[in-house]
Amino acid sequence: MPLHLPPAPAPALRSVLTALGSPTAVREARTPALRAAQGPVTPELPLPVHVLDHITATGGWATRLAGWRFLIRCDDRAVAAAETMLTPDGWAFSHFFEGPYVTSTERALRQAETTAQPHQPRLLSVPGLYMLTLWLHGDVTADGATGGPAPADLLVPLAPAPPGIASHRPHRVEELLPVLTRRVTRVRLMGSPAA
Repeated sequence: MPLHLPPAPAPALRSVLTALGSPTAVREARTPALRAAQGPVTPELPLPVHVLDHITATGGWATRLAGWRFLIRCDDRAVAAAETMLTPDGWAFSHFFEGPYVTSTERALRQAETTAQPHQPRLLSVPGLYMLTLWLHGDVTADGATGGPAPADLLVPLAPAPPGIASHRPHRVEELLPVLTRRVTRVRLMGSPAA
């Protein structure tokens, strides 16, 4: 298997396991698939979630670790995901969720397993474009919580992707970065709909 998952911090995993064991946390989650799951559910495939904080005028970008995401599996499929975040007291459970990014992440990971090149999977969020990508980092020994995308790394946009960017098609960072830079700059000039 060419995917080398970075180890999640033990407190992040413990917080998810605690939340899964809490009937209140599961019942109050806005995840009908998780509430309806028959049988045991387990957190799997921990992925560090990095956020693209800003793109510079020269086309560089700065990222930061925002949390760890675990796919919640029941039987043979992911029914939801659990997000953790870093607090002043350490890693803590944030929330459960479901939707297209859960199934899209699972699909992209399966696709990535068929590549010949080994990768370390991460997630990269581009909030300015409402976009999430599977980031396949080429250095499988790197600390998954640090560093930024290298030019030869691959980004696989997850569905739904912004118009004009194909979901589940791998792009080298050096190819996709200029497209993202132009789009984020244009959104900034026009004013973000979320602002």
